[in-house]
Amino acid sequence: MPGARRAAGMHRPRPPPPEEPPALEDQDLLLAAAYVSDAQYNRNVPFETSPQAIRLYYFYNHWAMQVATYFFICVDLSLALFEEPALFPLPFLVTSIAEVLCLTAFFGRLVHFAKVTPQMVFWKDTKNICIMVTIVLTLVDLIVYGILEALNVYGIRWSRALRPVFLINFPESRQIRRAFRSIRNTLPDVLYVFLLFIFSVGTFSLMALKLFGDRSLKTVEGSPYFTNILDIAFELYVLVTTANSPDVMMPAYEFNWWYSLYFITYIIINTYIFMSVFLAVVYNNYRKHLKNEIRTLAYLKRRKMIEAFNILKVKVGTESVVKEAQWRRLVKVVAPDISSSHLELLLRILDEGQKGHVDKVNFLRLPDLLNIQVITINVKRHPLEAWMPRVYQSSASLLVQKVVRHRVFVWAYDVIILINAIFIALDEKNPFISYAEWLFLSLYIIEILLKLYTYEPRAYFGRKQFWNWFDTLIIIAALVATVANTTIQSARKYNSQQILDIVLILRILRLLRVIVSIQRFRVIVTTLINIGPTMLTFGGLVLVVYYVFAIIGMEAFHGRVHFFGPNSTSPDALACGNSALRDSAFARGKYCRNNFNDLGSLLILLVELTVVNQWHILADGFALVTHQVAKLYFIGFHIVVVILIVNIFIAFILEAFFVAYSLEKSEVETAIEKKIQELGVGVQEEKVQDGSLVENMDAKDSGFSEDNKKKDLKGLYFRIASKKYRTVDALLQQMFESETAPEEEGPSLEEILNFSPADIYPKNPNFENSA
Repeated sequence: MPGARRAAGMHRPRPPPPEEPPALEDQDLLLAAAYVSDAQYNRNVPFETSPQAIRLYYFYNHWAMQVATYFFICVDLSLALFEEPALFPLPFLVTSIAEVLCLTAFFGRLVHFAKVTPQMVFWKDTKNICIMVTIVLTLVDLIVYGILEALNVYGIRWSRALRPVFLINFPESRQIRRAFRSIRNTLPDVLYVFLLFIFSVGTFSLMALKLFGDRSLKTVEGSPYFTNILDIAFELYVLVTTANSPDVMMPAYEFNWWYSLYFITYIIINTYIFMSVFLAVVYNNYRKHLKNEIRTLAYLKRRKMIEAFNILKVKVGTESVVKEAQWRRLVKVVAPDISSSHLELLLRILDEGQKGHVDKVNFLRLPDLLNIQVITINVKRHPLEAWMPRVYQSSASLLVQKVVRHRVFVWAYDVIILINAIFIALDEKNPFISYAEWLFLSLYIIEILLKLYTYEPRAYFGRKQFWNWFDTLIIIAALVATVANTTIQSARKYNSQQILDIVLILRILRLLRVIVSIQRFRVIVTTLINIGPTMLTFGGLVLVVYYVFAIIGMEAFHGRVHFFGPNSTSPDALACGNSALRDSAFARGKYCRNNFNDLGSLLILLVELTVVNQWHILADGFALVTHQVAKLYFIGFHIVVVILIVNIFIAFILEAFFVAYSLEKSEVETAIEKKIQELGVGVQEEKVQDGSLVENMDAKDSGFSEDNKKKDLKGLYFRIASKKYRTVDALLQQMFESETAPEEEGPSLEEILNFSPADIYPKNPNFENSA
């Protein structure tokens, strides 16, 4: 008898009449698969459990729907490129029609979501309210701006700054929302440090006014030095970023060297102490909130799996289990592309005693098993062994194969690559160096041919063998380019330096293989690859902040500064088209191209502000052409991006490296590897180091072993994919989930989904108060 079926505390409607048992079973299976799929991808979307709602929910989560949503979000954000001030100007009618189409798509996505989720949950969800309000405000702004445009009256498209709301609030962007929640929950603790920092800057500003204000000192431009409290505060704030050091100190330092102690003290207290405290506070709070949020996701995932188990369970003796047939059907619905061999492997792992059913504890492991990439290897004999068995199995042939498989062969070519790098650094015009390059190319070609002779070609160029493809393509490209360059030079018509540069770059890229072959380097490279997908979260976070500041900046500063080109003879070129900038540091530095006249130039300007070097000159320039209040825009950008977001990014990098160094393998992955070994259908990664395709394939991605017993076998083998295919989020979740006992169910699904912020982020986070 199927168990209870619930979602977000909503009881399932009365089941269909008894005369339709097949349909009922299909609905149960779809509902259970929806729970498992949510657990696998960490979705926390509450949905109705009626048959129609479940099918709509599957359609809602379809990859095509998600791609379409992101497509319209990208189109909506990119409209700023075509709206005034535009990089590629288009009529207002065209951009407004495009925006209305995007809003229609967003509204349709919202209606679709309302169809699958309970009404009470839908209207209590802040994300949905934000999307609806933004759609209404955007339409109002479009109508008002269109009317003003028709009347030739200047208007401001203020709703453009709201466009990132769609990127943040759709369920697909839960990673970006998590980052924003981390910032929001970190702000209270950061605020106290920031207020203390402002107090320190204010105190030093008053000290500077009293020390230097009455001494008639002048700056290098001839302006009064430290006579205005607001200017002093701004200069000292800039000094925290060290962008104006030592220029801001020089007038006082030239007057009396003792005054340098004031600036040194200021830098020690505010730049080194306060900025380090900012990083410490942000990192501490970021990790605390991330850990509690991941723990909540772990509870939610476990609860969804319990719901799925309760739907499919049957009694076998005194124990509740899921029958093998039902389990197979479930996995095929959740992962329709899974191979039969992979399915059998998972069943052998979960059904430990081969009893024909899966118990509750093992059933809860299914999402983790599905998230671990298991590669199926089809081991086949080498074609030469089939065509010329006697020759291929001769003593000389076996010796060649043994040499190629040996670790020394890899080391030898690593040395050759390093020697080649030295020759690349030497004079290319020397005939000896030129001939040596042909020698190196010949050695590389021989290396590839020997590997293809030793290893089965289709396995060598397998889908996951990145380094094999990398080496081969670089060698072929370098060979073709070198031959082309030699042919051109021999024709004596012209020397193609571009082709030669490409050849040199391609040769240098081969040095990456040496880096990956060193264990310590490989840990760092693997960590960088691990955090790659999750970096998109911070990319989205920065995109949102950049976009909002870009729209505000364009409305406030566009047309104030103009770039005339390097060959312009216009008298206004030296003043960037604005007389207020004449003889200013902004104009003398030729910063005219750093303007707010289109989205492309503006994004480059924001990157320069993020780097902080000379950012005060940019702020001074736009303050001169508008008002001194304009400096608040640049200070606000520095606080939000450099102090807050960059520190969160640093905290993320630190956490990623801690995880990479401390967490080698998850418990679930180790269980799969152990089972693969027990079944005799796989190869341990450690054994691969001494086996075939080491460093010829990825050292951690090799699919074969040197084991003589297996060398002559053919058929299907399994192995765990390299750790580089994981994300840091998955590693963090596995690390925090290990603190929760498998038999402990934790809070119910309804309780988890209705957690208050205090429940999710307890003051003293631990397992008990999180539950």
